[in-house]
Amino acid sequence: MKEIRSVNSFLVADLKNNMFIMRHKKIFISISALFVAVSIACISIFGLPLGIDFKGGSALELSYTTTRPEIQLIQESITNNGYGDATLQPIGEKNILIKSRELSDTERAELITAATVHAPATMESFTTIGPSVGKELKRKAIISIVLVLLAIICFVAYAFRKVSQPVSSWKYGFAVIIALIHDIIIPSGAFAVLAHITGAEVDTLFIVALLTTLALSISDTIVVFDRVRENLANNEDEEPFDSIVGKSLSQTFVRSINTSILVLVMIISLAVFGPVSTRLFATILAIGMFFGIYSSIFLASPLLVAMQPKKK
Repeated sequence: MKEIRSVNSFLVADLKNNMFIMRHKKIFISISALFVAVSIACISIFGLPLGIDFKGGSALELSYTTTRPEIQLIQESITNNGYGDATLQPIGEKNILIKSRELSDTERAELITAATVHAPATMESFTTIGPSVGKELKRKAIISIVLVLLAIICFVAYAFRKVSQPVSSWKYGFAVIIALIHDIIIPSGAFAVLAHITGAEVDTLFIVALLTTLALSISDTIVVFDRVRENLANNEDEEPFDSIVGKSLSQTFVRSINTSILVLVMIISLAVFGPVSTRLFATILAIGMFFGIYSSIFLASPLLVAMQPKKK
């Protein structure tokens, strides 16, 4: 029992000063690389289907007054009436969302009739977005993500411009960008799987989830890197770089974890108990937030140490 307590005490102390992370940095970097590779594979296999926000079309939500028929029965009915290109997405217990090409008023009435053959339903909402508007939204979404990444690169380059030893200032920016790419690709891969299962499509809320993930992740990463910069400036005892990074993590670890977990719990609550319309958004944001926490602690800082020039 004494030996077990001794080992536990050692592990607790090791985790507390975060040298555990520095010592096993290759493992943590490999875990991130594995998740990124799996996510890229999921995106390649399942794709990221664009919703009407980006490709144009119509979205019709129906609420069945009794029990909602089987999705297959509804699909067969609307296909037989000439709307075989429409996709169906169940919402809650009684509602269904039908997405199709842009519909006229007459076609909308025909689609409602076809979808209510097996059970009566009322129209909850109907939205139409033209193809030109969809292309414009797609372009702006891509531009917004690129601009955010460029702004982050410029900020990091400016903030760490005076840091040159033992790691060049540009390497701080490189570590941040790798972490941010990690935080974008993994939730995108998760969305590709969820979209394949549920029939969901990429919409503006998905872009908002990615941008929010970037903001939350970069905040934690910059806090750690800023503490590394301060400790380097006050390194009178000439501690090794990995020890300084480990000490910087220990000084910010509790703050980062507590803040991030609080936000994560709120997002998970929204995903579980929130309205159906924002449930997928909250789920993707929760996944992004989780891996954002991971990248700030277990990826960005170990990458910084891994990029340290080897002593000759």
